Amino acid sequence: DSPANKISKAVKWLRDNYKETLKVSLLSRDVGMSESSLHHHFKTITSMTPMQYQKQLRLHEARKLMLIDNLGANEAGYEVGYQSAAQFSREYSRMYGNSPLRDVAILKTNIRNTP
Repeated sequence: DSPANKISKAVKWLRDNYKETLKVSLLSRDVGMSESSLHHHFKTITSMTPMQYQKQLRLHEARKLMLIDNLGANEAGYEVGYQSAAQFSREYSRMYGNSPLRDVAILKTNIRNTP
């Protein structure tokens, strides 16, 4: 198995299990790589660490839940695996540039105003 195939397995696992607590040691074992090799190849292929990739998946999914399913910010954060509403809000704001509620309000306004 090539490093790219192993990273593909790691990405699939992260997509399927983004809500779970990530233990890089277990992920590296499951795909048959050392932790340092997993980090190196993962970052080379995705430009992110496994933790950053999981965070991006979680935040993207939470945004979708708030926008499409009308979940509140706290509920969406918990739904995608965050234990702390404050941590979720902080990381969301860092990624999207606004608090979860403000971001979703802007998106909904933009959608309504699109012809």
